[in-house]
Amino acid sequence: MAWFRASLYLGKLAVRRTLSQGGSYGIRSRIFHLRDRRFHSTVFSLKEKASPIPRAVPLSKLTDNFLDATSSVYLEELQRAWESDPNSVDESWDNFFRNFVGQASGPAGVSGQTIQESMRLMLLVRDYQVNGHLKSKLDPLGLEEREAPDELDPAFYGFTETDLDREFFIGVWSMSGFLSENRPVQTLRSILTRLEQAYCGSIGYEYMHIEEREKCNWLREKIETPTPMHYNKDRRVVILDRLMWSTQFENFLATKMKTAKRFGLEGGETLIPGMKEMFDRSADLGVECIVVGMPHRGRLNVLGNVFRKPLRQIFSEFDKNSKFEDESGLYTGTGDVKYHLGTSYDRPTRGGKRIHLSLVANPSHLEAVDPVVIGKTRAKQYFTNDLDRTKNMAVLIHGDGSFAGQGVVYETLHLSALPNYTTGGTIHIVVNNQVAFTTDPRSGRSSEYCTDVAHALNAPIFHVNGDDIEAVVHVCELAAQWRQTFHSDVVVDIVCYRRFGHNEIDEPFFTQPNMYKVIQKHPSSLRIYKNKLLESGEVTEEDLERMHKKVESILNEEFLNSKDYVQQRRDWLSTNWKGFKSPEQLSRIRNTGVNPEVLMKVGRAITVLPEDFKPHRAVKKVYEDRAKMIETGEGLDWAMGEALAFGTLLVEGKHVRLSGQDVERGTFSHRHAILHDQETGRIYCPLDHVMENQNAEMFTVSNSSLSEFGVLGFELGYSMESPDAIVLWEAQFGDFSNGAQVIFDQFLSSGEAKWLRQTGLVVLLPHGYDGQGPEHSSARLERFLQMSDENPYEILEMDPTHRKQIQKCNWQVVNATTPANYFHVIRRQMHREFRKPLIVMSPKNLLRYKFCKSNLSEFDDVQGHEGFDTQGTRFKRLIKDQNNHSDLEKGIRRLVLCSGKVYYELDEERQKLNANDVAICRVEQLCPFPFDLVQRELKRYPNAEIVWCQEEPMNMGAYTYIAPRLYTAVKSSGRGSPEDVKYVGRPPPPVYCRFTKTNKLRFLALQCNVKQSSILTRAALFKRVFKTNFRLEIPES
Repeated sequence: MAWFRASLYLGKLAVRRTLSQGGSYGIRSRIFHLRDRRFHSTVFSLKEKASPIPRAVPLSKLTDNFLDATSSVYLEELQRAWESDPNSVDESWDNFFRNFVGQASGPAGVSGQTIQESMRLMLLVRDYQVNGHLKSKLDPLGLEEREAPDELDPAFYGFTETDLDREFFIGVWSMSGFLSENRPVQTLRSILTRLEQAYCGSIGYEYMHIEEREKCNWLREKIETPTPMHYNKDRRVVILDRLMWSTQFENFLATKMKTAKRFGLEGGETLIPGMKEMFDRSADLGVECIVVGMPHRGRLNVLGNVFRKPLRQIFSEFDKNSKFEDESGLYTGTGDVKYHLGTSYDRPTRGGKRIHLSLVANPSHLEAVDPVVIGKTRAKQYFTNDLDRTKNMAVLIHGDGSFAGQGVVYETLHLSALPNYTTGGTIHIVVNNQVAFTTDPRSGRSSEYCTDVAHALNAPIFHVNGDDIEAVVHVCELAAQWRQTFHSDVVVDIVCYRRFGHNEIDEPFFTQPNMYKVIQKHPSSLRIYKNKLLESGEVTEEDLERMHKKVESILNEEFLNSKDYVQQRRDWLSTNWKGFKSPEQLSRIRNTGVNPEVLMKVGRAITVLPEDFKPHRAVKKVYEDRAKMIETGEGLDWAMGEALAFGTLLVEGKHVRLSGQDVERGTFSHRHAILHDQETGRIYCPLDHVMENQNAEMFTVSNSSLSEFGVLGFELGYSMESPDAIVLWEAQFGDFSNGAQVIFDQFLSSGEAKWLRQTGLVVLLPHGYDGQGPEHSSARLERFLQMSDENPYEILEMDPTHRKQIQKCNWQVVNATTPANYFHVIRRQMHREFRKPLIVMSPKNLLRYKFCKSNLSEFDDVQGHEGFDTQGTRFKRLIKDQNNHSDLEKGIRRLVLCSGKVYYELDEERQKLNANDVAICRVEQLCPFPFDLVQRELKRYPNAEIVWCQEEPMNMGAYTYIAPRLYTAVKSSGRGSPEDVKYVGRPPPPVYCRFTKTNKLRFLALQCNVKQSSILTRAALFKRVFKTNFRLEIPES
């Protein structure tokens, strides 16, 4: 097999060189079109070829590879050398001669067969396997103008018409397919017929790029079988029925909802029976749950016919006057258009089993749902203990334009084989309309096929003519078999068309007039299949009429019932979330402190390393220091606070997952969650050993691929599956999150309002002006605050026993400044009866800052300890001034409110200047705004001037969010007007952080940042009025 896996290019080159020596090798160049894309073709005339003239080759080259052969003399010499000593030739030649030498005793036609002819015949077979898809009949409209590659013409290899009925010895090979069928002698005509049937019909197979021999053999066996798609009458009637449902559903909607957008499936109706057969086959192979993601085109059809969403419910969603169940006291959100909604259903299969189907809700942003589906599937596998990843499967449906054009497709594909992201293979179905909205393929991609990106994964790709329903069914079943056999991705490309425009009220003739002239006359796939079954006598006109009336009757009945259907917005929520409170339901606040004994036990477990483990000496010192923190109960740093949060949640039975770029060590070398033995390379994760016999995946920390969009989407999907997992994604630097803006905008900030789906995903964004330049300073805090849905002019009920402020807000944004507060905000995510996304502006220089420490007593639940207040130990939304001020301090002249690390700079400057008449309060939770605590501080300091101070420029950071809320708090407290609130911070530049243009001034610019901080701190402490035109001078060179 070594020769068969060798480079095809070298083989073609060898044959071309050999044949060209005869002087009769005619070549003419022809230009042909593939959707107006030009290719050059070399065309051969079968009758013009003569036998090549052999050329002697020195014996010194007898060890050349099989594919480098250039003459019959050389082959004869090589054969003699092999007969004398098989080890004297290349292994590829050894395999070749073992098959072909010694067949002279066979039939007459075989006895005259030369070794060179055998070589050419094998290359012809290989070319069909590699390039047969280029000759397949994929376009149902017949608009695709492409000629078969030269390599599929027998004349390319020197065969003539007189050779067609010659018998050739092809051997019995260890590979699969027709070459292994114990028919070593076949005519050239039978070989070509078999290859044409297998590779050049309604299915085009791409699989020879796959490196693993086992996988290629498996596919050859499936593809080159004599009857790959032979279905009996009963099976064909089932396929017909499913196609009829798919087609009549669209026709019915087109009749009843003529002016409504529904993004119908007309032209691609075979998707529905294909999916059904795929799901049936998957269930037979052990799949119990399938998570599906898809765009809007065909979604209603999939919901109704595949997922069995009640048709009356679908029809009622078109009615603006439809009724809704009285859901008073329940959160109903804003809703979304019907072709974005998801559902879940337990579907019976043709084989008598049941399979759970889950369709994930998604926005209009094509392909954005892909990583979400993969993450949700991975979570299902964890919670069902699906270690082999055979019971839970993901299916993604794509459009041709988006599959080729959207980068998140590759980001998602790239996760498929990563240990902590793999789901055991995803089935990708491309509904290939041959046009993207109004864009032709020649303008939408640079590759031959829209699916070429899948070559990077070594995934097989099955292109299929969408009008050939049995071919569609076959490849869908084959895809299911592949996934369950090899646990890797596979692509089904259904080449179809879009009978109408982008939507039903769009005019496609504006941009594709020629295509739509053909479409207008083209019969539907249902009509084509009906005619086929009528011709074969497997159904009669009466059968068809009876089936049609049955479907039509049910559709009409469901439509009438839709008038009285009472919709329930929450009817598709997962049972895993049963009992969790909606924003309208009160959830009590819980203590997040931990029993001191548990803290000590966890702390010791995560700081002790195995005796035979040899960590880096610097890492060893880190763990020794952490052990001292636990034993002394003092000086716990940020990483230790995080580790304790994770460890205590693990003890409570929660699943903890942290991923992102370089999170195992931490961007700033602070976490060291995974340790590496410096001698053996062995790895050790202390948090995997908090408890005895701990599930290996219960705590997962994983470096991700260099992706934000795909990985954040994956973690979002993971977090949506169950409330019993805390899922965290950390950006390498906070501003890297803008690479995943679609996830923040369309899913995380708005998913609960649109689709009633809760998530407790935690996003860690390193943020802070530390002199690292424009890119790595800001996590764009202002963007997350701008996307919050809190009313700045309304103060909700803030009493602890009735407060629903966080529940009513779309997410939380915090900027914690102590390890203990970070510990509590992480634990708070899991210790309440609802889930909300949490955006954390995590620190950089505070990770090791000498004053950013906490004592162990701030983590426990002991009354009287530092962190304990009237409500227990929990996250502090606002940290009051640390100078032990009383409840009423009339002598304080200025109250500075701030957030983040600027607090420590302000406090340090205050101590230097002995400014004891200034109070500094930290707003740890920015969103939702802690009105009650701010009002408490305003009352504490009745004579103080009010200042908001931030290190970010005025047009960034929290200022534009804080200002109106602070005005509201001031007004409600009777402390004056908005003009009485002062701003201290940088002016509004267009970049995150000012930076000098000259490289020579880099060091000076870093000094300047320090100088700016000093100016800001002094301004916050002493300036009486701070105008918005305040300027900070940058030293010039």
